Amino acid sequence: MNSPEQNVPERPTFTPRTFQTGGGWAANEEGNALSENLLTLRKRKWIVIAAVFIGGVFGVVKAVTTPKVYTAGGTIQVRQGAANEYRVSGQPGMGQEDLSVRMETEISILQSSTLLLKVAEGLKIEDNPIFLGSKPITSHPDPNDRAVQDRMIGFLAGGLSVHRIPKTEIIDIEFTSLSPKLSAEVVNLLIQDYVERSFQTRYDSTQRVSHWLQGQLDDLRQNVEASQEKLMGLQKKLGVTGFSDQTHNLEATALDTLTKAASDAQIRSILTEARYRMLLSTDPNLIDGSPNVMGTSNASLLATLRNQETGLETQYAQLRSQFGQNYPAVRQLQAEMRQTQKAIALEEKRVIAQAKTEYETALKNQKMTQTLLDNEISSAYKLRDDMVQYMLLQHEVESSRTLYEGLLNRLREAGIEAGLASSEIDVIDIARIPILPSGMRRLSRVMVGLLFGLFGGVALAFFTDSLDTSLRTVHDIETISELPSLAVIPRARKLLPRTIAEDTRSAAMKNVDVLGQPNSQFAEAFRSLRTALMLSGVGQPPQVILVTSSTPAEGKSTVATNLASVLAFRDAKVLLIDADLRRPTVHSRFGISGKVGLSTVLSGSTPFEDALQSVPEIPNLSMLSSGPVPPFPTELIASKEMSDLLLYCRGRFTHVVVDSPPILTITDGIVLAPQCDAVLLVVRYGRASKHSVRRARDLMQRAVVRMGGTVINAVDTSSQRYYGYYGYQRYSYFNERGPGEPAKRRKWPFFWRKENVE
Repeated sequence: MNSPEQNVPERPTFTPRTFQTGGGWAANEEGNALSENLLTLRKRKWIVIAAVFIGGVFGVVKAVTTPKVYTAGGTIQVRQGAANEYRVSGQPGMGQEDLSVRMETEISILQSSTLLLKVAEGLKIEDNPIFLGSKPITSHPDPNDRAVQDRMIGFLAGGLSVHRIPKTEIIDIEFTSLSPKLSAEVVNLLIQDYVERSFQTRYDSTQRVSHWLQGQLDDLRQNVEASQEKLMGLQKKLGVTGFSDQTHNLEATALDTLTKAASDAQIRSILTEARYRMLLSTDPNLIDGSPNVMGTSNASLLATLRNQETGLETQYAQLRSQFGQNYPAVRQLQAEMRQTQKAIALEEKRVIAQAKTEYETALKNQKMTQTLLDNEISSAYKLRDDMVQYMLLQHEVESSRTLYEGLLNRLREAGIEAGLASSEIDVIDIARIPILPSGMRRLSRVMVGLLFGLFGGVALAFFTDSLDTSLRTVHDIETISELPSLAVIPRARKLLPRTIAEDTRSAAMKNVDVLGQPNSQFAEAFRSLRTALMLSGVGQPPQVILVTSSTPAEGKSTVATNLASVLAFRDAKVLLIDADLRRPTVHSRFGISGKVGLSTVLSGSTPFEDALQSVPEIPNLSMLSSGPVPPFPTELIASKEMSDLLLYCRGRFTHVVVDSPPILTITDGIVLAPQCDAVLLVVRYGRASKHSVRRARDLMQRAVVRMGGTVINAVDTSSQRYYGYYGYQRYSYFNERGPGEPAKRRKWPFFWRKENVE
């Protein structure tokens, strides 16, 4: 490699501007959420149209196939009638059940199979053509057949609607069928049968109770008569005057005295037993402090002995420490201590033995007192058996007489209640034959189908759009990449000549669109990209520009070649380096040789000056192709020679554009990015996914790369999302023609025109 020129002026260090990230670049585009939703619906319009069409067809089918039905209704009032005051139960609260529970019960009765079967039999539903249907009848259905009865009940239950009007005692009954007359007849007959059932059920229940009460009264009357005869016989046999009040008082006093003595003896036995058990379970050293011993003479003696023991132990300890173990006074104190301990042990045993003796004495006293009480009670029972029998017999006679009189009154009330029960149900409105069909009109069904289709289509459109991971708006790309979009490159339209022989353009003009169509939207977009790059640095535009993408086939080589060409249109020396050593395309686009290039320069086979090439159409543009494909491209890109080459190019060229491989598949772009002033991430419209762009952004952030921004490539300019963003679609470029083409042939015929997606 040639050494850098000695007199090249030193350029200032490139300092990129601080861009706002996190989607802040699309604030204007997303300022109107309604417009974004409308664009989404327009993009998914065929889903909405299909859903509306399906909903409309479904509504038309339902409107045509749904038969006309007629609904008849009647109302009744179920109130708590006067018969509730004469219930035979006689228990408070019975008959005063909660109103809601009562109404739900009556509604269940109205919908019961028994009542519906009675209505079906009354109307002869088995002969009704609506019940039989349109199918041919081979035999007449038997109404006594269980299967036919179940069908009739199901037919009536399917069209019946019974509900309570809230906060009232009124029940609304409706029936819907294909016949208006049948609907009214079912409701009226159901109300009639319900009222009759209510009256008959209550009447039969009251009559059953009355018959049962009558039988009970007969038996009770016989019992009262028999009890009275026994009472009179007992009075004659014993005489009530033989049991005086004085005798009764003496017996009661003796029993009270013995009962109290037995209770005191039992309490004494329990207390002594508790004291004895407590002393047995107490530590012998703590007996004198026990609540069962404190306050007694035993406690005083034990306390005295323990104090004496404590004093001896103190003296013993003092003398032993002064004179030793064998000193006579020490040995005498030791003997006195043993005597005191024996006295304490004997006193403790004596206290426990005394507690045991007291417990046994109290237990014997309790048994003797209880025996006397039992004997006295037995004697009193024997003496008072006749009196008790007399009193019981007298009470039985009085109770039987009272019960007999009460049941006799209830029996009379039951007869009155049987006539009042039927007044609890009032018919408010009978069912009238409906004139107009019920339900939704045909036009309404069609409208409902269309509305459901519209809402379902809109929901499905937004759901489908949410599952779309492709990036189709500037806002989405800037939000995911957290980079500003420097330019929006429209999809290139290459105009082909009538025949291949008429095409006299060079390879560069054929493949580089800014050369072949200098006045097109495509070329103007790259001029905008050039302007954005020139303004991206603080006081100094970027010199080394790396062009890459997240995945292959996103148009990075197209962006690199056209960007280098646009930069060279100015009075600046530009170098285009094809650093994609695996799939090089720059040399084929410009029609130059690919035998020498970057790989031969880095390997030292070719000098840098000999590897440079140029095209006549762009004098200020120099190109360094990739050269032959090396066996280890990454090692060459990461070598020191590559860094020295970029450093040398900084001193010689105004701008250096580097075309690198996609960064998610090959690491060459990540290796080159830190050595460049700005990195352009090419994102292909409608093809790049959110995951790939986000992954590419993370890789570049970890590599501490100076990002320039994103370039959105191959944009469909007819998309409504870019109508306001990309303003050149309002203009007409009449000069979009090849070099040397006459002015009158301003446009090729439409059948020769061809769109080539780069």
